[in-house]
Amino acid sequence: MEQNRILASYYIETAYPLEHAAEVMAGEQSTGTFISVPGETPELQEMHGARVVSITELESVDHPSLPGAKVPKQSGAGAGYRRAIVVLSFPLDNVGPSLPNLMSTVAGNLYELGEFSGLRLIDLELPDAFANKYPGPQFGIEGTRTLSGVHDRPLIGTIIKPSIGLHTEDYGPLVRQLAEAGIDFIKDDELCANPAFALLEQRVRVVMDEINRVADRTGKKVMYAFNITGDIDELRRNHDLVVKAGGTCVMACVNSLGFAGTAYLRSFSELPIHGHRTQWGAMSRSPLLGMSFTVFQKLCRLAGVDHLHTNGLNNKFSEDNATVARAIQDCMKPFLGGYPVMPVLSSAQWAGTAVPTYEAVQTTDVIMVAGGGVLAHPGGIAAGVRSVRQGWEAAVQGIPLADYAERHEELWQAIRTFSK
Repeated sequence: MEQNRILASYYIETAYPLEHAAEVMAGEQSTGTFISVPGETPELQEMHGARVVSITELESVDHPSLPGAKVPKQSGAGAGYRRAIVVLSFPLDNVGPSLPNLMSTVAGNLYELGEFSGLRLIDLELPDAFANKYPGPQFGIEGTRTLSGVHDRPLIGTIIKPSIGLHTEDYGPLVRQLAEAGIDFIKDDELCANPAFALLEQRVRVVMDEINRVADRTGKKVMYAFNITGDIDELRRNHDLVVKAGGTCVMACVNSLGFAGTAYLRSFSELPIHGHRTQWGAMSRSPLLGMSFTVFQKLCRLAGVDHLHTNGLNNKFSEDNATVARAIQDCMKPFLGGYPVMPVLSSAQWAGTAVPTYEAVQTTDVIMVAGGGVLAHPGGIAAGVRSVRQGWEAAVQGIPLADYAERHEELWQAIRTFSK
């Protein structure tokens, strides 16, 4: 790849000839408009125009995937819709090493172009200038393991439930139980940031009092990801509250803050940033709209998150297991020479999910966040934590779950409760 170019790959659907459609994309997102204008010289186009690198034709379909698409006037009724992979190249000088301006270029107005009945950004390659501007994850996998004291196995975590509605005084007893149960990681739900009935400042004080008290007694300090998402001018204050209380993690809803807001948090953060992907379904659920997780995770890593939600296998949402496994594997691939990020598995996770997860991704460098799988275990919270660890032990050792459960009561109880 040329060092002064940005490569963006798209999955498109159009009733127009593919070469024409690709040129429309390139023109709309660089020097062109619907008609030539004064000043659009060949020299300017050469220096600042986007280029069509390649077009790989795929299948055709009879009906458009998205509403509002145009068809060529000469095509007549019943024209087909062609699908293809189009790769465009943009000059770095048009954008600079800037996440906001990158998004305007590679994911801007082209989603609205009438020539397309489907368009999805599926990959992105960036020049080193972005690495020079954005340092990426500060802690990543190794830093998270050091702070949590957990090595050679996944971090076992849970989510504060109910997601929203607990008052400040409700947090203490629950966090105390979880810490005493040996949990590695706890996170706020994305719905709970700074509600009037559990203000962040008060919540941090209550939670860290319990975590520090148990750590003084047991030597194990739970990592708690406080949701500090808010307006940009609130981020530093919220972050500092956690640092001052001795916390070891903050959580940011990346799409709520934006990539620039997340990068701003990274610029001063002294703690790992737990990246939540709330709103992801709106960006991705249509196969011919939005962007792929392959792109999203690269942008999140560039912005500086240390952990990133990928969904979990056998989840309650719409993504199938192959999609989730690919998301986890995407996070593991080096990007711009590194940028290590720790995948976070959540949604209907319990001890039994460990086996298909490990079979699919062959790594333990993950945080498994089990809400009901820990909190609703029939043997109690401590048994729930042990059951998830036992599930991973069985997975890594290649022992069938039922066989391992014969010697581990907590796992057996989990199977009876959650495998229905």
